Formats: sequence, C-alpha cells, structure tokens
Amino acid sequence: MARKVSSRLSKRREAEAADARPAAAKKTKGATAKKATTRKKTKAPERKRLIWGVFSGTMKEEARFPYDQRAAAEERLEQLRSKGKKMYFIQPIKELVTAATSAAAAPGAADAAEAEE
Repeated sequence: MARKVSSRLSKRREAEAADARPAAAKKTKGATAKKATTRKKTKAPERKRLIWGVFSGTMKEEARFPYDQRAAAEERLEQLRSKGKKMYFIQPIKELVTAATSAAAAPGAADAAEAEE
C-alpha cells in the first residue's frame, strides 16, 4: 500500500513550535571540562642483528655464524656440500638482540655446532 506523505506545512509548523519553546525547557548539558588527551608511549624499535645461517635443502638449519664470520660460514657450506649430493645454502637471519641470544651466538658457538656433527 502507498504510504501517506507528510505535509510540508505541518512539518514546518512543528519545527517553528520547537524553536519557539523557551530556552530553559531545552535540555542543555552543563559546561563540562574536556578530558585531557593522553598520548600513548611509543615502543622503542626492536633491536635486531644479522647472522649467517647454513641451511639444507629442506630448510633445516645446519649452522649459525656471526655476521663478520661469513668466510667461516662459506667454509662450513663447502664441507657440507662435499659430503654428499644434498643442496646447502647460506641465508642471512635477522634475530632479536637479547641477553640470551648474545651468549648463544658467541664466537665459540659456531665451533660447538661443528663439534656436534
């Protein structure tokens, strides 16, 4: 069914009646103080370091070396390649710098990895 269209004149009368009401009758909010905006503390960027990882073709990590020991990483890569026909490669790894990881990637850590195999 068709809907009854409201009269433009009746709507105007309603609006004028609302404007004619006394100001006290209108609901007004008291003068409220604006809440102070607070800034969130920005996080410090995470510190990362780059190390060299020697991986097999199945993405198994064979060894890790500090960034400045790329020659040692390439030497380990050649040792692994000479053992058999498997594919090995070197890839840089970005790891977070924490107290625990700095001890693990000490220069002696690469030698310990070679001793395991």
